[in-house]
Order: sequence, then C-alpha cells, then structure tokens
Amino acid sequence: MTEQTPAANSTDNSLRFLFEEADIRGEVVQLDRAFTDIVALHQYAPGVNRLLGEFLAAAVLLSTTLKFEGKLILQARSEGQLPLLMVECNSELEIRGIVRGAEQATAETFNQLLHQGQLAITIDPVRGNRYQGVVALEGDSLAACLDSYFQQSEQLQTRLWLACDGQRAAGMLVQQLPAQLAPDPAQRALQWEHVYALASTLRDEELLQLHPTQLLHRLYHEDPLRLFEPRTVCCQCSCSRERTLAALISLGADEVEQILKDWAASVWTASSATPATSISAKTWRNCWTPPGRAALCTDRRQVVELLR
Repeated sequence: MTEQTPAANSTDNSLRFLFEEADIRGEVVQLDRAFTDIVALHQYAPGVNRLLGEFLAAAVLLSTTLKFEGKLILQARSEGQLPLLMVECNSELEIRGIVRGAEQATAETFNQLLHQGQLAITIDPVRGNRYQGVVALEGDSLAACLDSYFQQSEQLQTRLWLACDGQRAAGMLVQQLPAQLAPDPAQRALQWEHVYALASTLRDEELLQLHPTQLLHRLYHEDPLRLFEPRTVCCQCSCSRERTLAALISLGADEVEQILKDWAASVWTASSATPATSISAKTWRNCWTPPGRAALCTDRRQVVELLR
C-alpha cells in the first residue's frame, strides 16, 4: 500500500478499506465538527463527552455495514451516573445523540458512568422489520462490550477500536467476510490473527490524529489494500414533530413515562442544536405502536447477520 497525502479537509469522514488477498474488510471514521456540533449546547462533563464521542463513532462504524436504507441506534441504560445515552446514525451517515441525567455525572470511567448497564443495538430499516440485540455492559469500554456481543454470536469475527479526546472522536472496525479468497479455515484464521494483531497495536492518539490513509499505511503497509472513496459524516438533528415522535418510539414506553413524571410538562428537549419541540402527553402515549409499524425482531444471530 502506498501512503497518501492527507486531504486539506479530511475530518468528519468514514473510509472503507478491503484486504485484496484476504476475506477481511474495515472502516475508519473520524468525527470533528459532527461531534462538536452535538455537544456544543450541552455542559457535559469531560468523561461524558468522551463516552458520547465513542458511541457516535461506533454508530457510524456499525451503520456502514448495513446494506439498505435505514438507521442504526445504540441505546445504553444503566444504574450508574448516566441513566440513558442514545445515539443514531442513518444510511446517509447523519448522526445525532442525547444523554439523559448527565447533570451530576462527574465520573471518568466507563464502568462508573454506565454501571450495571445494558446496550440495545437497534437496526431500523425504512421498509421491513426492525431488529434489536441486547448486550450487558460488563466490559471496561464500549469497544470491549461490542466485541463481546459479536463473539457471542459465533459468526464472523468483528472487532472495534474507539477513542475520543473531547474534541474529536474516532474509531476503526475490522471484520471477516464470508470465505471467497481463502476458503481454507486454517488460512482464514492466520489472516485474521495477522490483521487483528496489527490493529491491536493502535494507540488512541494515532486513531484521533493520523489521517486515515496514514493510519492504514502505518498498520498495513505490507498488505495490499483497496481504499474506497471517503463518505462524509454530519450532525443532522432536524427535530420535526415526526422525527421527535420517532425518537420517542426508540426510547420506549417506560422511558417516556418516566420523562413525563420528571418534567410534568409537554416539552421534549432537542438532542443537539435545534429548539425544543412541544408534544402533548396524549400524543406521546399514542405513539408506541403507530399504524403500519413493523415488528421488532430480537434474534441475536439475525442482528449480527445484518451487521456484516
């Protein structure tokens, strides 16, 4: 692979790459303004900012594996300092995120912020059924929890690396593909060990500061790689009435009922940079199963199948 010169405007991009001689693909994402736009109007503590950045990077990486129009939602609930953290990325790589109950959150570590938590991964296509998988947040990082989720699926290998310094968020994903170039299981295992071992040397500062092509050159300069055209990632929070109702449906009935108790009002606060949208409690309670809403499938294997 030949190292390329970084482009002048190289932030807020997601770059796909493919190993030419192995059934392995990957993705590198870096979020700059797309991340800062989301946190600009909130006074989140540094630890919350960094965790939100990692969630946003992970949502982009996972959404790039989808092969249809729709969106992917990561929603964490916990008994820790953050009761709720939710991010969303659609097939156009438009992202948004919200943290609830972060006013008193001062912790710096993943386990303190999301103590005894669960992560729901929801795939919501424009047409067809929704799919949801749930994983306990038992690792020491979001990347570790997602790795565990994919390991439990007993399907193709998938690993993620995530980082955020409060100003920029970044991530990398490598994933095995169905056997084509290397049908021999022993060869596939060796190829995966090689790719994973090199990726495991990646440091947070490299992931955050190096241009994706430089990063890949540093890791895999001896491996033939095919680089695809980068895709732009942006913050998109057009909180119309319809999108706000869609967000409420994603939260679930129990969560919205708790919001009603806490606020005792009919205001839903926008998740990033737009004014709040007012919706009555009656409308909230009528939105759980809107007409024509597809069923929710919670089969883990089917969820993982869609993420490769």
